Amino acid sequence: MTLDWWGLGLQAINVLILVMLLGRVFWRPVAGAITQRQHAAQAMLDDAATTQTEADTALAQIAETRKGIAAERDTILAQAKATADTITKAAQKEAQTKIDALHAEARVAIERAKTTAKSENAARAVTLSTQIAARLLAPFDTPAVQAAFLAQLVNALSDMPAAERAALVAAKGDIMLVTASEPQDAQKTSILRAVKDALGDAARLRLVTDPALIAGLELRSAHFVLHNSWQADLAAIRKEVADAC
Repeated sequence: MTLDWWGLGLQAINVLILVMLLGRVFWRPVAGAITQRQHAAQAMLDDAATTQTEADTALAQIAETRKGIAAERDTILAQAKATADTITKAAQKEAQTKIDALHAEARVAIERAKTTAKSENAARAVTLSTQIAARLLAPFDTPAVQAAFLAQLVNALSDMPAAERAALVAAKGDIMLVTASEPQDAQKTSILRAVKDALGDAARLRLVTDPALIAGLELRSAHFVLHNSWQADLAAIRKEVADAC
């Protein structure tokens, strides 16, 4: 068996050229995209840390306010006691009533400040969390995800009572199918066909785009909205967290 050294040499040169092209055309852009994504994630983490620092500062200020209120309360109590020692029992009763009122006002003020700070911090945390989630989810609006949302929408329409579907189709105006991104022609045809199969061929459908959905497919008319998107899911999560706080 005789080796073709010229052939092997040419093959080796071809491999080196291919490796160089892959490194320049593929690996460098991919590495750059990964680095950018890491920088974006780090920026979001830095924003979260800043928000936490602001929350800690607010709580520290509340603690200082509580100390001031306690000191003022002690001063008032001392003055009331000195006055009570020199006045009649009726005056003592009146002074005690005033002291009790001040205690109640101080407690109410402290609780109000704590409740306000807690609500504000929770609202900031929820808003920041949903913004981070929206940024992270946006790149995953793929045809497979769109197909899953279409299946959910069709199932929801199929589960509607027949009378409600008929009323939706008979209502004036077009029924808008809202997508997060502009679908391809084949996708448009598939979406329209699937929804018409669920509602009937008489349904007047119009495709519109709303990037705020992040990903999903929603149905809207003049008097009806069927939420079916990541935007709606994040809004529901934000409400649940706010209610829990």
